[in-house]
Amino acid sequence: MDADSVPRTTASPRSPATASVAGELRRIQERWRVLPLDRATGYSGRVRTLVQQLADDLALSGGARTEPVPDLGPATLMDQLAVVVYDAGEAGRSDGLAVELAALRRLIS
Repeated sequence: MDADSVPRTTASPRSPATASVAGELRRIQERWRVLPLDRATGYSGRVRTLVQQLADDLALSGGARTEPVPDLGPATLMDQLAVVVYDAGEAGRSDGLAVELAALRRLIS
């Protein structure tokens, strides 16, 4: 079976994030996608801080120890952010997250 005949699926799991959190995440991802690399690199620290804070909160709430989120560069940051936002929604820990994401979105505009 060649690559062109492989069936593709467009379905994705329903996000447990609230509509406001999902909307802010989408806006951040859209802005990040068009940022020049030097600006994305400049904002990476703030995004990484939020990703690490969310990952730590989730680990501690589940009784696990915290681990550093790997720094894989600005190209992967939005994926890392999306994963921890999804996980926060799954764990019911998305209170106030839309506000944090909105602040991040305004920062990178």
